Amino acid sequence: MFIYYGLALLVIFLDQLTKWLVVNNMKLGERISISEPYFGLLSHRNKGAAWGMLEGQMWLFYIVTIIVVAGIVYYFHKEAKGEPLFAIALMMLLGGAIGNFIDRVIRKEVVDFIDVLIPIVNYEFPIFNIADAALTVGVVLVIIHILMDEKKNMKKKKVS
Repeated sequence: MFIYYGLALLVIFLDQLTKWLVVNNMKLGERISISEPYFGLLSHRNKGAAWGMLEGQMWLFYIVTIIVVAGIVYYFHKEAKGEPLFAIALMMLLGGAIGNFIDRVIRKEVVDFIDVLIPIVNYEFPIFNIADAALTVGVVLVIIHILMDEKKNMKKKKVS
């Protein structure tokens, strides 16, 4: 089980390293184009949750994050044994939650820097970071796990 915690630690490390690089090598608002106009690095700070919601409510983020982290660890130890996809999903969620929590505690804001324009629909996706990406991947994997588990349970019901 502890190998999975290594995944969470890797997410936290990569998240904090990339944020440190942005803070120390880019001016706030500076953009480095990687694939114009679709992908770049944009030094941005977020004092709220996703898309800047609840700006300035740090106390709420502290409480919610501590509860979420406790819940993830609980579910990991109680429900993820023998379920590698679920274990990976939970560790992605854990790494992402802790990565952004570190920013909120130390900087009082979250460093975002990944800037993506979605072609065809020409949608400027909200700027995000590695922790945010890990949270998204974790949620998608949890949904896949739930769907696969439901399918497995349906087959069991048909057999019995």
